[in-house]
Amino acid sequence: MHVRWSGPPKRYDLAKPVDRALVYEQVLQEGTADDVRHYIDVDSLLGMWNDLVLPRRVRRAWADWFRRVRNVKVAC
Repeated sequence: MHVRWSGPPKRYDLAKPVDRALVYEQVLQEGTADDVRHYIDVDSLLGMWNDLVLPRRVRRAWADWFRRVRNVKVAC
């Protein structure tokens, strides 16, 4: 409930790219570190990075993480 705290309950199918993008956006913005570890696959995140709608602060933090940990440069 702390990740998707508004609106009626909703089920997501992470095999569907649109649903996965919505979950990733919500978890990256509202989730805890445990939520990120549980729901986010870093390789999938990297693959959909340019299509996600994220605040600048989230993009910057993850761009820095990708650079430091994966040695990959992504747009902020």
